[in-house]
Amino acid sequence: MPNLQRPNANDISQTTNRSRDIVPGSGICSRCIDGCTGNCEVFKSTFRGREVLYPGPFGTITAGGDKDYPVDFSHFNIMGYALGAEGLPEGVDATPDNTLFTQVNTEVVIGNTHKERLRMPIISGALGSTEIARANWEHFAAGAAISGVVLTCGENVAGIDPQLKLDQRGKIVDSPELRRRVETYRRWYEGYGDIHVQMNVEDTAFGVAEYAVSQLGVETIELKWGQGAKCIGGEIKVDSLERALELQRRGYLVTPDPSNEAIQAAFRDGAIKQFERHSRLGFIDQEAFAREVERLRSVGAKRVTLKTGAYPMRELAMALRWSSDAGIDLVTIDGASGGTGMSPWRMMVEWGIPPVYLEAMTYELCQELERQGAYIPSLAFGGGLSAEDHLFKVLAIGSPYIKAVCLGRAIMIPGMVGKNIGEWLKAGQLPRTVSQFGDSVDEIFVTYETLKARFGSEVNDLPLGAIGWYTYVDKLQVGLQQLMAGSRNFRLDTISRQDVAALTREAAEITGISYVMDAYRDQAMQIIAGH
Repeated sequence: MPNLQRPNANDISQTTNRSRDIVPGSGICSRCIDGCTGNCEVFKSTFRGREVLYPGPFGTITAGGDKDYPVDFSHFNIMGYALGAEGLPEGVDATPDNTLFTQVNTEVVIGNTHKERLRMPIISGALGSTEIARANWEHFAAGAAISGVVLTCGENVAGIDPQLKLDQRGKIVDSPELRRRVETYRRWYEGYGDIHVQMNVEDTAFGVAEYAVSQLGVETIELKWGQGAKCIGGEIKVDSLERALELQRRGYLVTPDPSNEAIQAAFRDGAIKQFERHSRLGFIDQEAFAREVERLRSVGAKRVTLKTGAYPMRELAMALRWSSDAGIDLVTIDGASGGTGMSPWRMMVEWGIPPVYLEAMTYELCQELERQGAYIPSLAFGGGLSAEDHLFKVLAIGSPYIKAVCLGRAIMIPGMVGKNIGEWLKAGQLPRTVSQFGDSVDEIFVTYETLKARFGSEVNDLPLGAIGWYTYVDKLQVGLQQLMAGSRNFRLDTISRQDVAALTREAAEITGISYVMDAYRDQAMQIIAGH
């Protein structure tokens, strides 16, 4: 049986068990000694309390739940064939010369009236007000733009901007941070993908959509219902009392209460080192949702999208049905778990519908919508994905409804690695893992000369994290092309559910994908029978 939970000690909370023998249910050492010097989670929580709820250290990590679900995408294998070729250009015959894997087309079009074309079926997870998103934004934004994929600017970016200017009604006059985020992407934008700006409850109150569309030229606004990492609103930490009070004055929930004199004394004593800023819970209603979609269109948004999380089937049905009725351009569905670094750890591990199960529900509900003749928005799906086989399997299991894959933590890593390579080069401290390939940018990055040929001298203006992002997406593209060619699919829209097989009966039962011993059995028997 898989290890489904690991309570009471984890690297994410920087805690460990003393004993080698652990009670499975509680995670507590089988022999807990009075006088133990720690450092299990109960021990640390005794004096640091609520701090232990969250991954740490804040601002320099991303976090992903480590619960091992009974069925995940590794429980499916991709089918390769010895004949056929789907999706070749019109008039092109299926011959060995015409079916090289490099001829596979990985472009996809998403949207309703105003379409978006992507070079790869990739949408970034929302990178919002967490410090790791802010500090690495130039790398992420330029990397997404030159890769031709969607970059999602997440919630609360304007709301926590230290230089935010509001009018007397509390509406945004200027947000230099949100402006920076949009302009950095636009600097390198080449017509593929787009930057989506996300809104939660607070963003709506601040007038983020009106500001982003009218002042920054943003074309796509995303409404947020939730995410795979947690079932409450977004959180960040701040290490300044003045900053905590400022965010509280702006209407955010800040804990512990920075206006409380006892809390202020604890901060001055050094016991409290950081404050948490939380977002409100959203409440959904079909009529209000439809009105908000129309309002966003009326302020000039060309595309309106929706991001929803690992909720039960009821909320998933609401997201799909209401988005269908409203003509939403894209719905991104995020399975448990993962995040950009500030979700309550046990919530991240223990809440929500795991990805394979959630995608199976999505397929079932979309089938019903199709039977009704209803419009089905473009769908993107995410949940702890990182490799080219993940892209293929998600597109296949959700075919024909899933058009793109949402990558969160995985797509952030290349931006951070590329940035750090630049810093290591300046300091003359390249680790062996990098220096074995060279000691200059053009030696280390395998795509550098390709980008130099494309951008000329401007390549020197590209942040190294952007080159890292592009190089990672290039790896995903080549790997996906190889898998698609082997399965004889030369366009993304020809990938089907028949192109994967379930390795366990349980995986087959959950998804309706053929069990590996049953896949193509009927055709095989007909061949054996001589038909």
